[in-house]
Amino acid sequence: MEGETYRYLYFMIFSILYFIIICCNSTIVYLIWKHPNLHEPMYIFIAALLLNSVLFSTNIYPKLLVDSLSEKQITSYQACLVQYFMFYSLGDSEFFLLAAMAYDRYVSICKPLQYPTIMRKRTIYIILVLAWLFPACQILGLATMSAYQKLCNFTLKVIFCNNSFFKLFCATSRAITVFGVFSVINDVVFPVIFIIYTYTRILMICYRSSGEVRKKAAQTCLPHLLLLINNFILITYDLIIVRLESDFTDTERLIMTLQLVLYNPLFNPIIYGLKMKEIYKHLKRLFCQGKIN
Repeated sequence: MEGETYRYLYFMIFSILYFIIICCNSTIVYLIWKHPNLHEPMYIFIAALLLNSVLFSTNIYPKLLVDSLSEKQITSYQACLVQYFMFYSLGDSEFFLLAAMAYDRYVSICKPLQYPTIMRKRTIYIILVLAWLFPACQILGLATMSAYQKLCNFTLKVIFCNNSFFKLFCATSRAITVFGVFSVINDVVFPVIFIIYTYTRILMICYRSSGEVRKKAAQTCLPHLLLLINNFILITYDLIIVRLESDFTDTERLIMTLQLVLYNPLFNPIIYGLKMKEIYKHLKRLFCQGKIN
């Protein structure tokens, strides 16, 4: 395997990436938790999104670190199913969290007088629970169905367990295929359609409003749109990479697959830390205090 030559280099790269991801995401979550002026629905959803990134990365990177130092990358089928479940349930939760953030912006900009009534704490908690629970239940169904499949192959050409492990089955399961398409529609397509609808309404309101309203909408909505586009590209990439993997070397496959677990956890805190004015203000104070002390 080509990767054995660069084993320690991979370990260093994965360690640095994981450390940066944990520190950046956790710092902003901490700031939102600590400062009362950030205890608003918009910032609570941001904290949930970044916490989701921490869990998502923790599902992938520790195993990558162990594998990078091992001569043979071995895992049980049960552990692979668990990683598969965590990867897609948390990945799909990101779409629901982005949909929740889009709805929050829609109510804030299009129905400002009703905002305190609609976006109550109880409503926020219900949305957050559903954002994690709904995709988890569907992916759990797929993982449970996969657990009873007969295996005729025991080698995966990926660095973590994603939908590539369906190739291990002796025969293609129609039930899993149909349920998988159903899950993609529920967990990805519907949230994306909802987000597009809410932002279309926001753009229509902004077009008829003052420059101040447009500026506010741009500051809060642009990061969400960037993450939505990136998420949609990555999920599409994940669905087609299985069919393309045989055309690449081990190193090329490593680089391509790593993109799935790198972009969002790494760039989410950067986007929100720099683009969201209130968060950036607290970040600046935090690091300035560190220099003074």
